[in-house]
Amino acid sequence: MGIKIFKGNAVGELGEKIANRIGIPLSTSIVQRFPDEEIEVRLCENVRGEDVFIIQSTHPPGDNLLELLLMIDAAKRASAGRITAVIPYFGYSRQDKKDNPRVPISSKLIANLLTTAGASRVLTLDLHADQIQGFFDIPVDHLYATPIIVEYFSKIPTHKLVVAAPDVGRAKRAQGIAKRLGGLDLSIVQKQRISSTKTYTLKVVGKVEGRDVLLVDDIISTGGTIKNAVFALKDGGANKIYCYCTHPVLVGKAYEYIEEMPLEKLLVTDTIPLKKQCRKIEVLSVAKLLGEAILRIHKEESVSSLFIDPEEGGGG
Repeated sequence: MGIKIFKGNAVGELGEKIANRIGIPLSTSIVQRFPDEEIEVRLCENVRGEDVFIIQSTHPPGDNLLELLLMIDAAKRASAGRITAVIPYFGYSRQDKKDNPRVPISSKLIANLLTTAGASRVLTLDLHADQIQGFFDIPVDHLYATPIIVEYFSKIPTHKLVVAAPDVGRAKRAQGIAKRLGGLDLSIVQKQRISSTKTYTLKVVGKVEGRDVLLVDDIISTGGTIKNAVFALKDGGANKIYCYCTHPVLVGKAYEYIEEMPLEKLLVTDTIPLKKQCRKIEVLSVAKLLGEAILRIHKEESVSSLFIDPEEGGGG
């Protein structure tokens, strides 16, 4: 079974980077609009019996998800041997449970749609909630971008680096990365309620005074949580503050907040293309990680050695 790699419009240059990394040219496809704005998809190469990989993130707008579903359907109807949806950023991953009456479990619906469209397998990166893997009735390879940030900080000089979580909910992720970086100290920015209303203060748990800090999260959306955490760390005496997130959703005032923050650098990956350039943002590519996973899946080799779970600090 040969291999064909297609990409959607939502991944920017990441598709080309993955193809170049593994030495397999991208297959040609057309994704454009009909006059009435409906999406038109056409795979321009024969995929009968082939191992097809379609690279597409599913962040808003919803057209990104629809584009992926249409490409999967096109491959299925063209008799592809196997179809793997490579989803660097899995949209709607924060809607993974029914936490209020009369609300959907959106992540489960997306899983159903991908399966119904014809996906045989899903390859994704840093899901917001691990349980989403169980929403699928097809194999899911869930990778973590931990090795990328570990490699970065192993090469730059820092002063008594501390790994920090912006809130208690991210503490396990931060702890795992601290272990992978050689057993670094951990800090947590914790909310302390001071009245029966919504008023609260932020308390830094752990010693950060005079030390460099790496603040970690999986997704930055509006940037409000990270902004508050950065200022709290600075008030606690932190020296240089670096922030890392896998998925730079960055909406609303996020770019404005990034410029305002006393932040040395915001490190992100290219699972979502940046909406605009920012002097404080540096992009680290996941092309090597996803490319290696694609090759292993195609060759029917184990992918488990790539599962570096940041909450465990080791392999899965």
